[in-house]
Amino acid sequence: MNLLHIDSSIQGDSSASRALTAAVVARLKTPATTVTYRDLAREPLPHLTLEGLGAANPTLDEFLAADVVVIGVSMYNFSIPSQLKAWIDRVLVAGKTFSYGESGPQGLVGGKRVILAITRGGHYAVGGPLEHVETYLRGVLAFIGVTDPEVINADGLMLGEEARAGAMAKALEGVEALAA
Repeated sequence: MNLLHIDSSIQGDSSASRALTAAVVARLKTPATTVTYRDLAREPLPHLTLEGLGAANPTLDEFLAADVVVIGVSMYNFSIPSQLKAWIDRVLVAGKTFSYGESGPQGLVGGKRVILAITRGGHYAVGGPLEHVETYLRGVLAFIGVTDPEVINADGLMLGEEARAGAMAKALEGVEALAA
């Protein structure tokens, strides 16, 4: 199994999303697993340019080679980190991960297992007016054919130590419930 591990938090070792992605990878990894790690905060991708649009790139190759993709996402200012958006811009490539046909767009990578580890400082319900992380990522993934991502959420992390500990414990229970 090829596993792609993506971290996007700027918080380094104190990052809750990094702790969750590490736990997910530890849960899924077997001796036969090949893990490719990409730290988008420490080694950010440049923003997309016209010249880079649709070009072959190692980021896309890593994604296409992966059977499982684990993505750590911290909510910043009601959205995903810009580093993660730059990664998405390299992965959504016409003819590679999606195509347009007579009936509209069609995802080309529906066989991938994608696990999102999402962390938020407050409580933001999916479908609520300020929740633009899980909703956006589910839409992006559905566009390329991944219609059922697995989501581990840790909400309320900035509401005090007790709230943070409880949110992380609940999220780690979700990690342990993942099928290996």
